[in-house]
Amino acid sequence: MNYETTDTSIMRTAEIVDGPGPAFMSAGSLMGEDVYNLLDEDLGDVKELMLDMRTGKVAYAVLSFGGFLGMGEKLFAVPWAALTLDTENKRFILNVSKERLESAPGFDADNWPDMADPIWATGIHSYYGTVSSPY
Repeated sequence: MNYETTDTSIMRTAEIVDGPGPAFMSAGSLMGEDVYNLLDEDLGDVKELMLDMRTGKVAYAVLSFGGFLGMGEKLFAVPWAALTLDTENKRFILNVSKERLESAPGFDADNWPDMADPIWATGIHSYYGTVSSPY
């Protein structure tokens, strides 16, 4: 399910406020959304959203890239701040080249990183050019 196919009759939607799309969206409606770069290259899709339980905010989107039918795919934790919602094309934009994503720190489905590790977080935010929020 993605935000195109979500049954919005069961939830109230907010007006657009200072950005693309509604002020609030369900997390489930974002799962499976495509991620493209500014060159219109397909970078994968959103597999998971990781919540920072200390702040209550989305910290990372876990992207799936490569592989076939889930086999051999590589996962990437991308800082939420690095993504922009493209409502016109109903997808996210990540401002990195396909080659840069391919060489980004990634992981497989059976070996997730410790996303609470501040050293890991600093490295990921540095790689994508975002600022890690203090707790």
